Amino acid sequence: MLDSVFALAQGFSVAFEPTKLLFALIGVFLGTAVGVLPGIGPALTVALLLPVTFKLDPTGSLIMFAGIYYGGMYGGSTTSILINTPGESASMITALEGNKMAKAGRGGPALATSAVGSFVAGLIATIGLALFAPWLVEIAIQFGPADYFALMIVAFVTVSATFGDSPLRGLTSLFIGLMLGLVGIDALSGQARLTFGVPELLDGIEVTTLAVGLFAVGEALFVASRMKHAPETIEPVRGSLWMTREDWKRSWKPWLRGTALGFPIGSLPAGGAEIPTFLSYTIEKRLTKHPEEFGKGAIEGVAGPEAANNASAAGTLMPLLTLGLPTSATAAIMLAGFQQYGLNPGPLLFAERPDLVWGLIASLFIANVMLVILNLPLIGLWVRLLAIPQPWLYAGILVFAAMGTIAANPSPVELVMLAVFGLLGFVMRRYDYPIAPMVVGLILGPMAETQLRRALQISLGDPMALIESPLAATLLAIAALALVAPVLFRGLSRFKAEED
Repeated sequence: MLDSVFALAQGFSVAFEPTKLLFALIGVFLGTAVGVLPGIGPALTVALLLPVTFKLDPTGSLIMFAGIYYGGMYGGSTTSILINTPGESASMITALEGNKMAKAGRGGPALATSAVGSFVAGLIATIGLALFAPWLVEIAIQFGPADYFALMIVAFVTVSATFGDSPLRGLTSLFIGLMLGLVGIDALSGQARLTFGVPELLDGIEVTTLAVGLFAVGEALFVASRMKHAPETIEPVRGSLWMTREDWKRSWKPWLRGTALGFPIGSLPAGGAEIPTFLSYTIEKRLTKHPEEFGKGAIEGVAGPEAANNASAAGTLMPLLTLGLPTSATAAIMLAGFQQYGLNPGPLLFAERPDLVWGLIASLFIANVMLVILNLPLIGLWVRLLAIPQPWLYAGILVFAAMGTIAANPSPVELVMLAVFGLLGFVMRRYDYPIAPMVVGLILGPMAETQLRRALQISLGDPMALIESPLAATLLAIAALALVAPVLFRGLSRFKAEED
């Protein structure tokens, strides 16, 4: 405990450097802006910035990426409340009560409880991250190759099963990513694999090119393909922006309950932000003393889910930093960010680069304070962003994506791959295939292969070595359960429906 406090104090000395503060400010500002704009989430923004930041200071860039992640969670609530269009999938629940409050002339208190709840949740969850991350590192240090391989199998299965509606589609996306991860020179034999005589492919497929293609180019093409919808009506913020004493009284317990749900669930391999926000809304609906207001604009229905949403962001960073496991699309892109600087998140990172890890954790506290100061006074600016015509916005994204990729890898092959991945991203969106598992497959696939081969070398080729370790056996059993569970639940629900 004391070691964590000292390490965090050192982290603050890094985070308070003027350049790091500037990176944090840029991150939270960009994050809030993209959180407000529907369809442009933090994952897309970090993916766009990966090629641009590859020559910058790693600590500063990662602080900026974390700021974008936190800011995106804050910004998503603004559109949910004012135009009933969530900027982020995790903000869907906020729209249920928040937009009703805005229509009733209470948009100000809805935005205020969302901002303050996000601040409280972010603060408590970041304290949790600082306290529990070293404890998880202590456990992770004892992992052998077989344990790491089993852990990555859990990550593959849970990411595939939880992103999107269909586990089969998630696994299809994952296997495409794993296949792309095989391209390049085999680390053990030195043989070229699946390069088809193209020298640029010998180093493997760049994660940044895949991420920018799938997230930025794919999203731009998908938006362009859809027919024009009627323009959204923005609810003006009428009356006071601040909360009354009654609003405070009704909000503080949901904030704490939302945090208690968001942080631990966000830390799980299959967690994410959607599950805790749904749970929080359900719990608040049951515990409220004003059940008649739910569905008509209950402040608890905004306070709880928003706190859960932001707490899960800090929770997601825990497995990312300590085990190198991404549990959300943005975390997967952040993992690519670490790798572009030659850094591998995990227990060794805490020993090799404590300044970076603790500087990043300390910067989350600063980003939280910046966000609560930025959000409410600048609400007029965030609303004006919604007036940007979509063709301009997405044309800008396409230009930025192409220029960033060329700057990072000046090669025609890289540009062709960007276009191919962009088209693949569009087709996947069109047929409702999740994109994040493919990025996770490309990043973790080669690492899983290395650990598998290492485990087999140690055991002289005996595959039973993969289940001899109790931890590895437990993790593989969890992975099998996570794979079978959705099919069983669907079968049971179909059986019940037939009985009825």
